[in-house]
Amino acid sequence: MDLLQLHYFRTVARLEHVTRAAEELRVAQPALSKTITRLEAELGVPLFDRQGRRISLNTCGQAFLRHVERVFMAMEDGRQELADLAGLARGTVTVAATTLRLLPDLLGAFRDHHKGVNFRLSQASTAEMQAGLVSGEIDLCLASAPIAGPAIRSAVLFTEEILLAVPPQHHLAGRGYIPLGEVAAEPFISAKRGYWSRDLTDDACRQAGFLPDIICEGDEPGALRSLVAAGLGVAFLPMSAQRAGAWPEVA
Repeated sequence: MDLLQLHYFRTVARLEHVTRAAEELRVAQPALSKTITRLEAELGVPLFDRQGRRISLNTCGQAFLRHVERVFMAMEDGRQELADLAGLARGTVTVAATTLRLLPDLLGAFRDHHKGVNFRLSQASTAEMQAGLVSGEIDLCLASAPIAGPAIRSAVLFTEEILLAVPPQHHLAGRGYIPLGEVAAEPFISAKRGYWSRDLTDDACRQAGFLPDIICEGDEPGALRSLVAAGLGVAFLPMSAQRAGAWPEVA
């Protein structure tokens, strides 16, 4: 038994017509019939019920076809895996991220080992990234919160604390910890709806018993930080920004 026999059997089983199968396979009909006959002899059971020129899969044929389909599916999975591995050395990867701040170091290190790979980058909300992954327009996302979906897989790269940033001269500046209710009357600067920090702001304030007074919406942490430093409001910002020295002007 070989793959050519299985391929012929699969085609005849699909068409249930030897002549049409021979035409599709571009082989002589007698040769195709002999191949199917030899396969049945090897298996020790007939796979088709024959009535003149008409044939149809019998119970044994249907059972065998299920196994044959699995063989070809496994081969296709293997081919795709090899193609994916080969593709790591070249091509273009479309990457979307909540913020572009972390991408230079990550992608730069990758390019050092994969010179033939190019990147197309964009900043997007969680909803936009999910839609792009599902449609195939985006290959990879770096998100601050998990993106759900039946065909989407994710892995945690790192976790970090989220801090409440206030202007340097704010009466809460320097406090290591406060009940969130103490800023219930403060104006909030936040990301637009669909971004993780907006969800965080809304959920945290709701759990503290109030709705945030959002006076400004944006989509870049650096811009939000500057607005906080200008004294326009308070905002949730990631610890990594502080560790990198990126926001010394806020407390």
